[in-house]
Amino acid sequence: MVKSGLTYLYGMADTFGTRPEETGVSYIMAEGTILIVDDEEDIIDLLKYNLEKAGYTCHSASNGKEALVQAKRYNPDLILMDVMMPELDGVETCRMIREDLGLQDVVIAFLSARAEDYSQIAGFQAGADDYITKPVKPRVLVNKVQALLRRKGSGVEELTEINGFKIDKDRYLVVKEGEEISLPKKEFELISLLASKPGHVFTRESILSNVWGQEVVVGDRTIDVHIRKLREKIGADRIKTVKGVGYKFIEPS
Repeated sequence: MVKSGLTYLYGMADTFGTRPEETGVSYIMAEGTILIVDDEEDIIDLLKYNLEKAGYTCHSASNGKEALVQAKRYNPDLILMDVMMPELDGVETCRMIREDLGLQDVVIAFLSARAEDYSQIAGFQAGADDYITKPVKPRVLVNKVQALLRRKGSGVEELTEINGFKIDKDRYLVVKEGEEISLPKKEFELISLLASKPGHVFTRESILSNVWGQEVVVGDRTIDVHIRKLREKIGADRIKTVKGVGYKFIEPS
C-alpha cells in the first residue's frame, strides 16, 4: 500500500485535517514570511494551516520554476521546499536561489520523504540550511522553523577584517586581496566561525553545533564538502586541517 503525501508528512492519518488544539499542539506566536513549495496541494494546505496558526505569513508554489518567481516577489524569510517536483527539482531550485544576490540570506529547508544520505548531501551542497525528513509532526516542524528563523535573526557584526582579509556579514562576501567572493549561506557561516578566532582549532562537534545547530543532523562528510568548496574559493592555505580534531583559520601574513 502506497502512503499518501499527507501520511508521509505527518505519519499519523488520524491527525489529518484536525486543528492544532485538537491534537495537543500549541504554538508560541511568531512572525515572518514563509514560501511553501510542493507539488501536492493537500500538503501545502496543511503546512499553511499550521504555520499560519503559529503566526507566519505563508505563500506557496507548486514547482521549482514558480518558486523562483514567488521568492523574488515576496522575498521570504524562509523557504520550505520538497525535493522531487515537476518543472525544476528542489535541489536545482535551491542552487539557483543561492546564486541570486537578492535572495542569499533566505533560509532554505527541504521537507522530503527521501531520507538517503546522497539526497541530503546534495541538498546541503546546493546551499540548504536544513533537511527535514518526512514523516514529521506539526509541533516538531513548527519548532524547527522557529529555530531556523531565530538563528537567522540572532544578529552579528557586519564586517570582520583580519590583515586585509575581510568578511562582510551584511553582504555574505569575503574580500581577499581586493577580490569580492560571494559564498552560499553555510559556506559563509563556516568561514565566519573559523575566522572569528584565527589559529583556534574548532572541533567537528563545535562546527556542527555553531553552523548547523542542534536541530539538524548532518555527518562529517557535510563539513568536509563545505571545507573543500571554501578552499577552492578562498585558497587552500587559509584553512588548515588538524587531523582527528577539526579545522582552524590561518591568519593572512
